[in-house]
Amino acid sequence: MAPLSVFRVSLLVSFSVFLTVVLGFGLPALLNVAMRMLGLPETSVTECIVVLYLLFVLYVTTPRFPRGLVEVKGKAVFVTGCDSGFGHALAKHLHKLGFTVFAGCLFKDKGGEGAKELEEFHSDRMKVVQLDVCSEEQVDQAAEYIKDNLKDSESGLWAVVNNAGVSTFGEVEFTSMETYKQVSEVNLWGTIRVTKAVLPLIRRAKGRVVNLASMYARMGNALRSPYCVSKYGVEAFSDCLRYEMKTWGVKVSIIEPGNFIVATGILTRDIVASTANKLWNEAPPHVKEDYGKAHFEQYMALMRSYCNSGQKVVSPVLDDITDAIISKRPYTRYNPMEPHWWIRLQLMTHLPAAISDFFYF
Repeated sequence: MAPLSVFRVSLLVSFSVFLTVVLGFGLPALLNVAMRMLGLPETSVTECIVVLYLLFVLYVTTPRFPRGLVEVKGKAVFVTGCDSGFGHALAKHLHKLGFTVFAGCLFKDKGGEGAKELEEFHSDRMKVVQLDVCSEEQVDQAAEYIKDNLKDSESGLWAVVNNAGVSTFGEVEFTSMETYKQVSEVNLWGTIRVTKAVLPLIRRAKGRVVNLASMYARMGNALRSPYCVSKYGVEAFSDCLRYEMKTWGVKVSIIEPGNFIVATGILTRDIVASTANKLWNEAPPHVKEDYGKAHFEQYMALMRSYCNSGQKVVSPVLDDITDAIISKRPYTRYNPMEPHWWIRLQLMTHLPAAISDFFYF
């Protein structure tokens, strides 16, 4: 996680104290009853719960412990999706830190503004590469270009950051199978395709694979099924890869950003309007009849309300990606998100579904 703000620490401590009180008085009583029924001693139940929960509070609220940093000089990083958003900001940030950056841009060949801005660095450590992660040919060409342009090809590529992705929304019955395929083609298959192409170079360096997932890779939400499906896949792929790469000394980390809609501009009112028109116009007649226009418009209004929400800067995500790249002992998962989303994530992933569903749906 990125360094915790005073506000976030205060909120998390308050929430933890509340849970401590509830668990401290309620759960021990229930456990004592269970112990009596099983004929086991009751005396240590409360003490164990208090100690374990205090450790949990310390883990959540304390800043990141120093874990050592690797030497940046001479190392190269490949970042996908550098036309805008996280990828564009990350390419500039890593270059500033001293890395050689291979910045994959979808619109380089079409004169895209993001690619142009990176090319204007006129630096031998900023190399802009044409890259459509859905194209096997372009991915292979990018991997070959990286191999040919590494200062020391024998030392390999230090890290790949699979950032390229797309987002969409819509209820399941309004969303076409083609949309599911398109979103997964970029978010999931693009991540796998790029990783496989450069993995030999990463293994040679005993480097890093950093995959951008989402908080919606750990918990679903209404209207977001195509996106959630693709990002859940990124999580599964990353976990499997981490197990396999341990033998090679390669570290695999997952970044799970919260709501950064304002910071990245990934969702605007124009995008919501055009997507809504497409969803309604292409929906089967029986779906329109069953759901009704009023129901559909209600959900589209909800999506419009999200356009001005979320964090306004991308620095928490950049900080976590950077840590995953340069820390000697990077975390498996990073959660750059606002406190209320972090709390929701914990509740959705740790409580029984019946309880978390009651709270949020």
